[in-house]
Amino acid sequence: MKTDQESWLASLFASIDAMNVERFVAHLAPDVEFQFGNLPPANGTAQVTAMVAGFFAGLRGLRHTRLGSWAAGDTLICRGTVAYIRHDGREVVLPFANIMRLDAGLAREYRIYADVSPVYA
Repeated sequence: MKTDQESWLASLFASIDAMNVERFVAHLAPDVEFQFGNLPPANGTAQVTAMVAGFFAGLRGLRHTRLGSWAAGDTLICRGTVAYIRHDGREVVLPFANIMRLDAGLAREYRIYADVSPVYA
């Protein structure tokens, strides 16, 4: 049986892998602070929607493999690999780690630690 946190993570990553911005943003608090790698933070779901939609537009697809997750109070930590499929069909597999602070079932803070520069090399 999946825990609530495991179900939440499965739903979150399914929305990302489907490249469905609306479903992804539904996992976030309205005033979320979202940071992807070394990019400036996006604050609030409107900024996150614009950032993520732009990122998805640069890809044909993506696929996450979660290798582990841990919870400490309201904080979830997840690590794994993500296969980025470029528009030219080339697949680039990279490691990631995410740290998310949840509040009432929504991510209030969401930080992605990944270097996606090889996708654009």
